[in-house]
Amino acid sequence: MKVKVDYLICEANAVCMGLAPEVFEVDDDDQLHVLLPEPPAEMLDRVRHAVRSCPKAALSLEGS
Repeated sequence: MKVKVDYLICEANAVCMGLAPEVFEVDDDDQLHVLLPEPPAEMLDRVRHAVRSCPKAALSLEGS
């Protein structure tokens, strides 16, 4: 599965980073970066939770 971000919607609230910091990072300029665009299977539950928890629904999983 691949993590997708709609950067037009994303407000870099960092909820995703709090839930899956190995996958998501918000930098000092408030820009979201996906560190692992295709996270390993053992992380998928946390990544799915982060995607569902995004306050702006800017995240999705391709191939889910």
